[in-house]
Amino acid sequence: MNYQQTLDYIYSFIDYETMHAPRSAANYDLRRMDELLTGIGNPQLAAKSVHIAGTKGKGSVAAMIASALSVAGYPTGLYTSPHLIDLRERIMANGEMIGKRQMMALTTKLKPQIEEVNRKATYGQLTTFEVLTALGFAYFQRQGVKFQVLEVGLGGRLDATNVINPEVAVITSLSYDHCEVLGHTLAEIATEKAGIIKPGGIVVAAPHPPEAARVVEQACLKRGAKLVRLGKDVTWQGIGFDTIRQTLEVKGRLSSYRLSIPLLGRHQLENAALAVAALEVLAEKGYQIFPNHIMAGLAKV
Repeated sequence: MNYQQTLDYIYSFIDYETMHAPRSAANYDLRRMDELLTGIGNPQLAAKSVHIAGTKGKGSVAAMIASALSVAGYPTGLYTSPHLIDLRERIMANGEMIGKRQMMALTTKLKPQIEEVNRKATYGQLTTFEVLTALGFAYFQRQGVKFQVLEVGLGGRLDATNVINPEVAVITSLSYDHCEVLGHTLAEIATEKAGIIKPGGIVVAAPHPPEAARVVEQACLKRGAKLVRLGKDVTWQGIGFDTIRQTLEVKGRLSSYRLSIPLLGRHQLENAALAVAALEVLAEKGYQIFPNHIMAGLAKV
């Protein structure tokens, strides 16, 4: 397939991002994702993972974490959605989009297994997002990344990215979104987002309304996961801003950081603090991530 044929093939599947019809939770089944990934050698297990769910700020937090990991010397993959201009924006390694030739080659390689999963349709037909997610994992494996930073597409519990056991999970700010799939109360939505919390894992959570915060806390207790709470365990304060960047101070559990970020808006202060909290978790686990890496990574995001 040439590049246009590759794009046409990827978009030939069910694409809920562009459909105007209501979605249903019944459309999502992780078992078909497991079937696809098993058939291509489980590339999602080749790198350490950081998993990010939430309503707002997921993309910013993911980009900040990936930037700091790269500065720390770790080859890093970044998987986000949706894209703005070019589909390849979703799959990046070390700050560069997947190349057109690489995308063509990987799609051609995965096509037989994609067709086999859809032929059997044991758990339903694969979607465009699921195919793209598998492509992302396969690309990261081929590029030899050490970390893959993954933004959840929708929800968390049944999202195609929820096939990994992350080193740290992040739940950003929560509000009402995709209610037809995730639920009509903040508690129901939080339950879906908290689906990325794994037994024995570590979770960094933004400040949430009480009904949502209780859900996240209970999920951590039930699964024996450690919870790091922004606003309590890690705090932040804005210092100043101009038309190009803003500065803030973050008091983490390991150190304090004076940050300068080229992203405007008060919401980005919280996102930066979330990124710092997640990176500190990785540092605690023994990864060579130091305050200077974090400050430099966020400064150039």
